[in-house]
Amino acid sequence: MSLHSALPAAGGAAESHPVESSAQALVASFAEADQHTVNLSGYGIEDWVCLGFFWTMAGLVFLQFFSRYVLNDSFAWTEELAVYCLMPVVFIGASMCVRRVRHIQVNLVYSHLPTAAGRALSTLVDLVAIAFYGYASWLVARYALAVDNEPMTTIDWNKSYVYWLAFAGFALMTVRGVQVAVNNWRRGFSPLQNPGFFDGLPH
Repeated sequence: MSLHSALPAAGGAAESHPVESSAQALVASFAEADQHTVNLSGYGIEDWVCLGFFWTMAGLVFLQFFSRYVLNDSFAWTEELAVYCLMPVVFIGASMCVRRVRHIQVNLVYSHLPTAAGRALSTLVDLVAIAFYGYASWLVARYALAVDNEPMTTIDWNKSYVYWLAFAGFALMTVRGVQVAVNNWRRGFSPLQNPGFFDGLPH
């Protein structure tokens, strides 16, 4: 009697070990997931604005496709608004590239220059870029003022709003260009002089 009563107890204890180990593994997986939290600190305001306009443009393109090929009655305003959404995606997205130093660069000549000459040339490049962004901001602002109160083709909306968004993109490029130039000066070199240093770094 005692032998039979002992056997189920031993079997029950043996069966509880896999359950305990799987529960501990599950708890450990949640603890490990908590350590790898999502870090959004590397994103700037232009990233989120650009993302919003991108998905708005995607929704408009889908609506145009649906109305044309499913309803057989295309909404004409979707095409125009999709084009106007592309402008802030391009110009505000360009300010993101300035911040992350992701525009096309030619750094072959810097490997053949002395350190001082390379730093002077890279600083000049930063200053020229800032001047270009600032001048482009002024030109786009003038154009936005020139088309003020001019309606869009398919919707009675002010067309200048779209160009003010482009102006915001160039203005952000100017601000980000100044920040990049200051960081390069404090660091003592820029991505043009040492591109390998910046590979994989968050911005």
